[in-house]
Amino acid sequence: MWDKLRAHHDTVKDRRFIDMLDATRAADFAATAGDMRLDYAKTNIDVTGRDLLFELLETAGVAAKRNAMFAGAAINETEGRAVLHTALRNLDGDPVVVDGADVMPAVHATLTRMETFAKAVRNGTIEGQGGKYTDVVNIGIGGSDLGPAMAVKALAPYHDGPRCHFVSNVDPADIAGVLRSLNPETTLVIVASKTFTTIETMTNARTAKAWMSEAVSDPAAQFAALSTAEDRTTAFGISPKRVFGFEDWVGGRYSLWGPIGLSLMLAVGGDSFRAFLRGGQAMDRHFRAAEWHENLPALLALVGIWHNQICGYATRAVLPYDNLLMRLPAYLQQLEMESNGKGVRMDGSSLDVPSGPVVWGEPGTNGQHAFYQLIHQGTRVVPCEFLVAARGHEDALHHQHQLLVANCLAQSEALMKGRSLDEARAKVADKFTGAELERQAAHRVFPGNRPSVTISYPQLTPFVLGQIIALYEHRVFVEGAVLGINSYDQWGVELGKELATALQPVVEGQDSAADKDGSTVALVEFLQKHGV
Repeated sequence: MWDKLRAHHDTVKDRRFIDMLDATRAADFAATAGDMRLDYAKTNIDVTGRDLLFELLETAGVAAKRNAMFAGAAINETEGRAVLHTALRNLDGDPVVVDGADVMPAVHATLTRMETFAKAVRNGTIEGQGGKYTDVVNIGIGGSDLGPAMAVKALAPYHDGPRCHFVSNVDPADIAGVLRSLNPETTLVIVASKTFTTIETMTNARTAKAWMSEAVSDPAAQFAALSTAEDRTTAFGISPKRVFGFEDWVGGRYSLWGPIGLSLMLAVGGDSFRAFLRGGQAMDRHFRAAEWHENLPALLALVGIWHNQICGYATRAVLPYDNLLMRLPAYLQQLEMESNGKGVRMDGSSLDVPSGPVVWGEPGTNGQHAFYQLIHQGTRVVPCEFLVAARGHEDALHHQHQLLVANCLAQSEALMKGRSLDEARAKVADKFTGAELERQAAHRVFPGNRPSVTISYPQLTPFVLGQIIALYEHRVFVEGAVLGINSYDQWGVELGKELATALQPVVEGQDSAADKDGSTVALVEFLQKHGV
């Protein structure tokens, strides 16, 4: 199938897809899930190419793999685990069986415990040693930070609980900057680490505990833990009543739906958190039931495969024209690049097509005054994914939101249309003549024919945020299934951790660097000279 797709691409790669875009294509190359719409008409995918991509799904057995995931099969084969973050948002309780047991009663029991705790914190029944909690500090890293930090920002209009802050970096500037303005007596610290051994998280947790001990008599009483290692959380001093665990079939970057989302629940309340779960559940049902030509996660994945593996575009820009989603690109960097940044297939053989793309981005309109220059006129094509809401949350400034929407639509149109040399000449013909006209016009040419998709929705609500995240999760699944890789392990993060552990005593001057390479030895010596 890869050869067929490449052959088809060779026949169509030079055409301008604006010439394909009529009213029929605009309707046919779009799909909806509830009130969410995916438009992929501004790409070079035609009916033949799309049919070949659908064949790719069939050849890869994506439907069967999808069903196996939802059924609780151990599709994370390198670690022998099920992949069931979807169970965390299965609010209607349909049985999900892992190793012969239905996991849903325990999932719902944990959700109820979270809701009870969050409600008590929010209404002051549970308070700090200085009164009602005013602030929450979530200490985690990777999936224990990026997800909740993104979601708390995204749902800012729904905040009616304590202020939430996030610490992830072991750089002391991170935690010092957060704690500096807080009152330890009214601050709740959440330590998010499944094993309670993550070195960055536990280092920051000990720093927070020391900070807390300077002001309160029982610092550990101001902590909660999101962890399965109750022996370690008990040793830290955290009451079991404040420990919320999750199973090993929930990967870190997919864990926002459960206890890792506690900070979000504290910020917006149990009802809004359940609406968020409902949005994810709705996308799950759509993904399982919709035919491929109407299936948003499958279509988004196939567009990504066309651009990356077939066209050879190595990056993907995520551009939310929704400032509340400012952390979404960072969240998707981990979700997509840690999941599909692999070099071998499930069977251990080498991947012979490119793996997942480099994912990056910033919210519009900020990005327009930063990197859009490269997107429009640079020598590399960067497929773009725009996200935009019909309405914002600032009703009094709706006219300003309309300007935002106009900018979003204009960017995708400009990427597609471009500006020819003749059009560029006409723009400056009243100012220049002769060779100078040609020189000036050349600088104003836009190649165009640069692809984009647009995801639109009525308003960024908890439900819609759940839809968006689940959409991208399933997109990652489809791309990984087509490539034949395991999207749910992350061995690539391990080597650096191991070497850092070995290097720490070297940096501290306790061990010799003699067994290290010359560059590392020189760097250690330089940094020690300057006070490390």
